[in-house]
Amino acid sequence: MTTQKLLKQPGFYALVVVIVLFSVFPFYYAIVTSFATGTDLFKVNYLPHSFDWSNYVAVMSGRNFVRSILNSVFIATTTVVFALFLAVTASYALARVRFRGRGLLLMTILAVSMFPQIAVLAGLFELIRFIGIFNTPWAMILSYTIFTLPFTVWVLTTFMRDLPVEIEEAAIVDGATPWIVITRVFLPLLWPALVTTGLLAFIGAWNEFLFALTFTSSETTRTVPVAIGLLSGASQQEIPWGPIMAASVIVTVPLVILVLIFQRKIVAGLTAGGVKG
Repeated sequence: MTTQKLLKQPGFYALVVVIVLFSVFPFYYAIVTSFATGTDLFKVNYLPHSFDWSNYVAVMSGRNFVRSILNSVFIATTTVVFALFLAVTASYALARVRFRGRGLLLMTILAVSMFPQIAVLAGLFELIRFIGIFNTPWAMILSYTIFTLPFTVWVLTTFMRDLPVEIEEAAIVDGATPWIVITRVFLPLLWPALVTTGLLAFIGAWNEFLFALTFTSSETTRTVPVAIGLLSGASQQEIPWGPIMAASVIVTVPLVILVLIFQRKIVAGLTAGGVKG
């Protein structure tokens, strides 16, 4: 069955609608719940009856929540910068420089991402305390960069292998050094892959909870996921569901906006190299 015939099938569109509803509904219901207060929080409402902003006001005026947002922005942005810088230089060596054990090294880098966070938490905690960066943003930046690098290196290496060798050879003939080749020749061609890997690294650092909870001990250094997690009360009845939903919406909207802005680059980066002409 061809793609055109498939698109004409009513079942295909029905499946797309089900997938979209299944994916979007949790976020939509969080938005609806964020405008509810009192007993309305425990009623099933699929449409907002009123737009009460008291939950948002309570969250934004809460102690150190805005500071937590700024911490997350700084940590996630710095992680992306470090991860992309290291990944671009490493992918150039893995994709263009021939040396013994290159394939084994690439597989080893990919294997690092197979370890769950909890398996390396104790060792990473001791390393961070030894370095002296515990309870600082650099503790999260270091740990996030370590766990982000395998994915970024793998994607950028695959993307860089598909770039024409003639472009690099022409630059070398003109006297370009490897650094100039990377920054002046390859970087403009790597934008789709850089946007894709950078955005996914940003989302991962923005949403990470375990390391952020373990490597911080003060309210001024906490990130947004930890701040939201600590909003809960001592018992089920004391959990402020309204403020929690409002805080979740506040921290999710920037990610949605970033994805919408860079969606074309993301699609181009994910599909690069998938079709050979």
